[in-house]
Amino acid sequence: MKNLSKKLKYAGWGLTGAIAGLVIWSFIEPQIINTENEIARIPNLPESWQGKQIGQISDLQIGLWGDNRATVRRSVAQLIAAKPIAVLITGDFIYHSTPNPESEIKTAVNLVSPLVQAGIPTYAVLGNHDYGMSKKTAPPKTALADRLETALEKAGINVLNNEAVKLELPDSEEFIYLVGIGSLWANRDNVRQALKDLPDRSPRIVIMHNPETFEKFPSNSAPLALAGHTHGGQVRVPERPQWSWLRFTQSDEVYADGWAKGYGQANNKLYINPGIGMSIAPIRLFCPPELTLFTLKSE
Repeated sequence: MKNLSKKLKYAGWGLTGAIAGLVIWSFIEPQIINTENEIARIPNLPESWQGKQIGQISDLQIGLWGDNRATVRRSVAQLIAAKPIAVLITGDFIYHSTPNPESEIKTAVNLVSPLVQAGIPTYAVLGNHDYGMSKKTAPPKTALADRLETALEKAGINVLNNEAVKLELPDSEEFIYLVGIGSLWANRDNVRQALKDLPDRSPRIVIMHNPETFEKFPSNSAPLALAGHTHGGQVRVPERPQWSWLRFTQSDEVYADGWAKGYGQANNKLYINPGIGMSIAPIRLFCPPELTLFTLKSE
């Protein structure tokens, strides 16, 4: 009986130590950048675009206590070194709406503006937090989003609102389209409006914040769609991305990260970036921040 008691005590100490180690690591992991290199196949991709790279980052969440701005800064530096043809930022630049959010907005813009200064075309859409919405039922703060958009545009970052623009190469007249969709929670996503002037089957990339918007795209209209919002679940079980903290605490349908298989309409493909920032607490566990580089190939 004494031996059993001793074994149970050691097991308890071991479990306590393991839990303490995981808690400590959860505050360290946000500083580690996971760079994912993906192949993205787009039908009718022009020859001059073959092999070109597009970068994506998401969910900076500047303003959360202990936010991850140092990792944002290093991610931007890595993107500048990689020299993609464009960088796409899929929303949630700031975390919450304070009585005076100018500091958060200024910090977020200053962190990403080196991309433009390095000559990399940079495009963005806004997320729910950019409207001051931490939950679906909160009223959108349009004035806050407008202030952020104005600051981003002034810094040379193109904010897309249910519209399509041409992505062009400096040494070619061939182009592809970039389609940007507004925030789902703020009821600003209008897929029909964004697609209305695009020729059928034209090569394009689609960006949105919330992956649930992806379901609204008709078949063959989003061969490469990029989203954020989920944070990859933020705290999750290794090798089980669907078993995560945010998966079980959010009421909306959450896809963790990576390629969302079996989701959306025929011939549409969605990649979900787990983001750099965090929600509620500045921790990540088995879900490091991500910078994604897509190499474009013809379908």
